[in-house]
Amino acid sequence: MARKGNPPLFRNTRHIHLVAIGGIGMSGIAEILLNLDFTVSGSDLHASEATQRLERLGARISIGHDPQNVTGADVVVRSSAVTEANSEVTAARNLRIPVIRRAEMLAELMRL
Repeated sequence: MARKGNPPLFRNTRHIHLVAIGGIGMSGIAEILLNLDFTVSGSDLHASEATQRLERLGARISIGHDPQNVTGADVVVRSSAVTEANSEVTAARNLRIPVIRRAEMLAELMRL
């Protein structure tokens, strides 16, 4: 997906991790990213129909939040329900992986 005309966020991005991927907004974003051939991983506190569907589509889903879940990600997206104190957000920042909010990811997708 990394092409010259892409918005800056996507130019060198292959793997996107979504924290709270099972929510209606985050699962929709994850599905779009999968359809655009990104590698998608994500975590949520509980398995759901949404997380199961995303797994069938090729996403790597983890139940529960763990700092190891962000390993290898180029960008981490957090829902508005996820605080800065979340262990995955903290780990991403420590690894210098950009952390963006769901709304920012939506804006970037609209620029494609």
